[in-house]
Amino acid sequence: MTYLAASVSELTGGNMWVCGALCRTRAPAQLGQRLLPESRRRRPASASFSASAEPSRVRALVYGHHGDPAKVVELKNLELAAVGGSDVHVKMLAAPINPSDINMIQGNYGLLPQLPAVGGNEGVGQVVAVGSGVTGVKPGDWVIPANPGLGTWRTEAVFGEEELITVPSDIPLQSAATLGVNPCTAYRMLVDFERLRPGDSIIQNASNSGVGQAVIQIAAARGLRTINVLRDRPDLQKLTDRLKNLGANHVVTEEELRKPEMKSFFKDVPQPRLALNCVGGKSSTELLRHLAPGGTMVTYGGMAKQPVIASVSQLIFKDLKLRGFWLSQWKKDHSPDQFKELILTLCDLIRQGQLTAPACSEVPLQDYLCALEASTQPFVSSKQILTM
Repeated sequence: MTYLAASVSELTGGNMWVCGALCRTRAPAQLGQRLLPESRRRRPASASFSASAEPSRVRALVYGHHGDPAKVVELKNLELAAVGGSDVHVKMLAAPINPSDINMIQGNYGLLPQLPAVGGNEGVGQVVAVGSGVTGVKPGDWVIPANPGLGTWRTEAVFGEEELITVPSDIPLQSAATLGVNPCTAYRMLVDFERLRPGDSIIQNASNSGVGQAVIQIAAARGLRTINVLRDRPDLQKLTDRLKNLGANHVVTEEELRKPEMKSFFKDVPQPRLALNCVGGKSSTELLRHLAPGGTMVTYGGMAKQPVIASVSQLIFKDLKLRGFWLSQWKKDHSPDQFKELILTLCDLIRQGQLTAPACSEVPLQDYLCALEASTQPFVSSKQILTM
């Protein structure tokens, strides 16, 4: 049999969790200099970070070169930039550690900020002060980053107004801190690739991930049935119960998915028209095998660091479609107002009790090494959130 293979790591030259960009692009240099007063922002980026032992108003997790996060990330003191006319002074409240954050520090991501850089692409902060020309936010508002590369692993910072999106402060803090990446990815994949109707089925691997948990809840809110695939593990029953409490209809292991008994399973459950792949390798092959004719598999990650393999017969005789999704690219292709609309849609689901934050462990910023280590361990179902 002839096979077609496409690997995230082969296409990008690195081990990426998220696919979609075939070439690396570097974030604007100002991201590394935003903390400085205007008069100093043109100096080399290295001047914006201080390893001084003296107490500072701002503490941040900084990396000066790519590598193992536990070895290259340091807690440093920073200078806070003066607030200009279009600037916003933000006190960070909480910021998660996502797989994309780890990949960015390692240098294996589709968007790399200029070094040295502050880690973190997601989080929520509270506005402390605004410049005279700022009209969209006010002191006391909660804000999240509009785009990746902002550097959220710090106690406070000065950002441009255009770099922030206001979110309601009546939602839980953990929900706000984890709102801008995983739920947005889950929603767009459920809506953009197949016209799904209530009663239709979808299948996904990495079901306990942040995206996976959001997929389960958003799908349930839209009347969709989910088939959720997990790796076998010691706490399987506990995790299965938790996913079902979120709204999962079916939970199966990778091993069960390969068994012939799955044929009888799909006599009672509609074959899925949409598959969401965050793993690659054999896991993605199994998702394809169970897709309904004409269905679509969307790859948004490559945890196994193995290629996605599809047989020619699946493409010709079943007319299966292979797609990729990267939220950063979606933002480039859509207006800021469309992203804000997406955020508000998700906030409505949160208020209605239909979308909760993933299982989280809050870790003080100074204990970042423990949080980084936990984020890279296998079978960890709790997202690490740095609190400031």
